[in-house]
Amino acid sequence: MPSLTGHLRRTIAVAASFAFSSLAFTLSCTTPAHAAAVSDGVVKIGVLTDLSGVSSDNAGKGSVLAATMAIDDFSREHKVLGAPIELVSADSQGKTDTGATIAREWYDRGKVDMITDLTFSNVALAVDRIADEKKKIALVTGAGSSAISNEQCTAHSVQWMYDTYALANSTSQALLRRGLKSWYFITADYAFGQALEKDASEILTRQGGKVAGSVKHPVNSPDLSSYLLRAQTSGAQVIALANSGTDTLNTVKQAAQFNIVQGGKQVFTPLLSLITEIHGMGLKNAQGMILTNGFYWDQDDRSRAFAQRFHAQHKKMPTMMQAAVYSAVLNYLKAVQAAGTDEADAVMAKLKSMKIDDPVIRNGQIRADGKLVHDMLLVQVKTPAESKSEWDLYKILETIPADKAFAPLAESKCALVRK
Repeated sequence: MPSLTGHLRRTIAVAASFAFSSLAFTLSCTTPAHAAAVSDGVVKIGVLTDLSGVSSDNAGKGSVLAATMAIDDFSREHKVLGAPIELVSADSQGKTDTGATIAREWYDRGKVDMITDLTFSNVALAVDRIADEKKKIALVTGAGSSAISNEQCTAHSVQWMYDTYALANSTSQALLRRGLKSWYFITADYAFGQALEKDASEILTRQGGKVAGSVKHPVNSPDLSSYLLRAQTSGAQVIALANSGTDTLNTVKQAAQFNIVQGGKQVFTPLLSLITEIHGMGLKNAQGMILTNGFYWDQDDRSRAFAQRFHAQHKKMPTMMQAAVYSAVLNYLKAVQAAGTDEADAVMAKLKSMKIDDPVIRNGQIRADGKLVHDMLLVQVKTPAESKSEWDLYKILETIPADKAFAPLAESKCALVRK
């Protein structure tokens, strides 16, 4: 990131108002050039992420960097409508009450206009309700439960990158086309894992497949051997992982110890696996797995240019969650500029009228239910021999159009959708 000069500064501070560890830093301008259309004279963005838990490598500091890059790219002066843009961040610790406490503090006293990332579905659902109550904005880039933009949708939130339906739908169809019809689920026992298994099971059954069984494990389980043995003995053709972060990484690594991956009798597929996890598993363990992603750094020239800038500072390629933070922050600022105000309803109306097309999102549009639908990617993990560099991990098998990847709006249970 370019250094700030003269009248610009960045401060890094611990947020003392919370009884837990949190990271906060501010991008600000010392010049008091505040526009009347901007509330409190500042446009303030909060990244509420996972800085210490199972998804800290998938979001965390990388999400904060992505937000910073978006602000830099929108305005080198870090201003919109003549007012300074500020950024704060904190660790939700994956806890609903902690995330809700931070969100209320930010919205009520911290002058925060928009919160993004929201890595965990339980946190995202709680913050979405608070944002709606306070008439503020929440752009969910990390959490995937389809309920966020379905049964529990709100007028002031957008599910930005993916949901459990899009992941399950694309991956299950690809494996069913290969004749793999019987599935066994290893599921993390929390909102996201349960939603992912539910969506995948319903899609699978509707398309002629069958669920041979499932088992749930606690989040952040170091030993998954008993769950893997149950899956192995089930005889299912596919062992599907409905978990995330280090749980997914550990499951695949431990599966290699039982020769499940290399044995060839069962296909192993994580329904959500990000590039940092595949990198951590190693191509020897992950090779051949078919996945659905909303972003891959090597998709085209635009994605490569963004990812290489990110890598230069983070020393890792961006995950789709981190890339989504960049897209959400950039387009939020564009909407504030176009609306001429940071008032939430006006900004949401402008966001929903915009075409979302940037280095991360292709052919994006925010629907009435608050779901950003866009093209998704079906990818296959390369073999060690196919990979030409450290982060050359995927072959793109197919670009899935938005209307094929996401559940039809006609099937939505969102109260904002007029039937």
